[in-house]
Amino acid sequence: MKLLNSMMERFVKTGQLTIIDADGNKHVHGPGGHPSATIRLTDKTLYKSLFLNPELRAGEAYMDGTLICEDGIRNLLEVFAHNRGGLRGHPVQKALKGYLKKIRRWHQRNKKSASRKNVQHHYDLSNDFYRLFLDEDLQYSCAYWPRLDISLEEAQRLKKAHIAAKLNMTPETGPGMKVLDIGCGWGGMAIYLAQTFGCEVVGVTLSDEQLALGRDRVKTLGLEGKVDLRLQDYRTLTESFDRVVSVGMFEHVGITHYLEYFSKIRELLTDDGCALIHSIGRKGGPGTTGAWIRKYIFPGGYSPALSETFAEIEKAGLWVTDTEILRLHYAETLLEWDKRFQANRDKVIEMFDEKFARMWEFYLIVSEFSFRHGKHMNFQIQLAKDVNALPMARDYMRETEQAITAPKKAPAKKAAPKKGLVKKAAPKKLTAKKTTKAKGS
Repeated sequence: MKLLNSMMERFVKTGQLTIIDADGNKHVHGPGGHPSATIRLTDKTLYKSLFLNPELRAGEAYMDGTLICEDGIRNLLEVFAHNRGGLRGHPVQKALKGYLKKIRRWHQRNKKSASRKNVQHHYDLSNDFYRLFLDEDLQYSCAYWPRLDISLEEAQRLKKAHIAAKLNMTPETGPGMKVLDIGCGWGGMAIYLAQTFGCEVVGVTLSDEQLALGRDRVKTLGLEGKVDLRLQDYRTLTESFDRVVSVGMFEHVGITHYLEYFSKIRELLTDDGCALIHSIGRKGGPGTTGAWIRKYIFPGGYSPALSETFAEIEKAGLWVTDTEILRLHYAETLLEWDKRFQANRDKVIEMFDEKFARMWEFYLIVSEFSFRHGKHMNFQIQLAKDVNALPMARDYMRETEQAITAPKKAPAKKAAPKKGLVKKAAPKKLTAKKTTKAKGS
């Protein structure tokens, strides 16, 4: 425990962390106050492994039950979130982080075969599983919260409208347009665009489970002539599109493929077209994906810095025509997902097992805190090939968004006349016609 305690002394500068070791001894770290957590270590080998690689081994130990959170995993992860800078500043962790940065390109080599495997690792778990905590439209990306007194369902509907407005489409101009949705998931965005604007949408995914359910939804809604969902890598597309949208997929591209990604978007867009990319990003400079997230949740995944994203957009010859940063929106989304997950935790254990349930709650909570207390955020980047492809001012976005989210008014009904109160029209008065005698008669 000596090495681990020395690290914890340097680590916990806000709040308090109490560690109960395998012999039952208590070790208290930090000045006290909020946040605070108490954990119990049941395996002495954790003393060394947590010292060497705490970000990986803490998650693994929680999954296998050798690290027990006496007052819940959320409290432990909140202590970590408030003190992560101190942990990463430790000489051992600093050296580890530096090494991982050097080899990060190798971790993100997402060639076509690797991309398919990585997507299936996460998204082909079970459609029924995702239904336990997502909204009714199965939107598995950051919702849009203009205010917090709305439901997750409403926040996801507003997200779709917010993105759609940036595609510069209206119900009048949409018919005849062809739209590409890269990483279409269960088809929610594709269906929304087709229904709202009357456009044709091609959606591509690498997930068998998502594709099967997405196609069922399209068929049920009678949109087979409007929405075409495919099991296809975007890099193999050869058609032209008036609009390209990609929500929550850029995180799976990998830094070695950014130029390839943006160049392909440029190739697929018509000359007067535009694209909207919605992705998780990071506030600071280029970094690495946490070891635990990379191993258990998103192999090959990475949330990029804006600097490395814009650099590749420039190389691809695209205009950045608008950018928006959504700071705490994903934190609120993940909080809602975790609430629903916890309410259905017994069902998750029935589907999988206790270890899986611990893994998933660890993922949801650590992700929430990375947005709430860390350096993660979401960005939306609008792109075009031609400088004249979009209006001079962004008022069209606000106008379109307001129009498609405004409550639809039911047509006014004519009031039926009440019995016994119908007034009969008064008879017209007959007036005698004046006659004039002709002159000389």
